[in-house]
Amino acid sequence: MPIDESRTFIPVRIAVLTVSDTRGLAEDRSGDALVERLESAGHILAARYIERDEKSAIVARLHAWIDDPQIDVILTTGGTGVTGRDVTPEALAQVQDKEIPGFGELFRWLSYQSIGTSTIQSRATACVARGTYIFALPGSTGAVKDAWDGILSTQLDSRFRPCNFVELMPRLLER
Repeated sequence: MPIDESRTFIPVRIAVLTVSDTRGLAEDRSGDALVERLESAGHILAARYIERDEKSAIVARLHAWIDDPQIDVILTTGGTGVTGRDVTPEALAQVQDKEIPGFGELFRWLSYQSIGTSTIQSRATACVARGTYIFALPGSTGAVKDAWDGILSTQLDSRFRPCNFVELMPRLLER
């Protein structure tokens, strides 16, 4: 499944949200990995923030970014596990219009190749909310690299064939 070099690359404006009770910007290796990858691919870092594992705070941040016309995609890292403080998927459920179930399925398939059956503990998910894509990734650096390298790098590239998320952006708000 190739990149069609005859097509024009369209940079996407991406916000990165790290969900953590313990990390600050200096310790945010998974957020750093996402920023490095998205910028190396030619995309634009539109915003970056660290939010505590509080569902209402995550939902508020997501709503603000969804309504920001300068943000096309939100990547979250952290809060997708099964412990009591892991609430990122529940926050996405509160803002989403449409779930993208294939993202979590494909992520876990890719992750299985790295960490085996431990991937079952991940609740990585994705959705569309008022025309904005949101991808919720686990908090480990390896997981965000797997998600970007194995899925997002091509699906957020307008040149990827046979289809990609970028070419659908103008149609996300259709009724």
